[in-house]
Amino acid sequence: MSIEAIVFDLDDTIYPEEQYVYSGFNSVDTWLKAKFEIVGFQEHANQIYGRGIRGNIFDQTLVSLGAKCDPELIHSMVQVYREHSPYISAYEDAKWALDHFQGRYKMGLITDGYLIGQRNKVIALNIKDYFDTIVFTDVYGRKNWKPSLLPYSIAQQELGCAHQDIVYVGDNPSKDFIGARKLGWLTVQVSRTGGQYCNVEVPAGNYSADFRIESLTDLIDVLK
Repeated sequence: MSIEAIVFDLDDTIYPEEQYVYSGFNSVDTWLKAKFEIVGFQEHANQIYGRGIRGNIFDQTLVSLGAKCDPELIHSMVQVYREHSPYISAYEDAKWALDHFQGRYKMGLITDGYLIGQRNKVIALNIKDYFDTIVFTDVYGRKNWKPSLLPYSIAQQELGCAHQDIVYVGDNPSKDFIGARKLGWLTVQVSRTGGQYCNVEVPAGNYSADFRIESLTDLIDVLK
């Protein structure tokens, strides 16, 4: 086996996703103040998110502020959140990896999530030029988000490499490695200390990565 290409996940692999969440809350906060004179959204939303609550943070925050929880308002808030230009930055080990491996290997990116938000993340991180291919799974519909095989097949085709010559690097064992392993790629989980998925237990088989590292700087040892 001779590795020719490295394909990365984006959220919590290249940058910490919580940065995007807090950036989005800030944008919604600014919008609510300007349009409805609702004050305090970001502070309350940050607190709710920090307690590990997910899924209906906007609703809960409006209730805590004594504001009317109107479905149309929630829809507009979600739109502001998804379409905002985020203030985010890459992990230091990710910056190192992108710089180190560029030119040594072909590189790709596969990222889940709503298209406009994922594109804005790539723009904000200024990483587009590192990659020979970027696959935004939302282009192919929600049904083809990970763990669908399709985005991995598209990346492999665009990279022009055999399956045994590709390494996939992600963080979430519940979805990141299934498609890659089915295609015969080598898989690596980056499991940083305190990472969102560092303690997640998954069934044996295609869910688990072939290797587990604590930093993308350790990827150099896997590739040897």
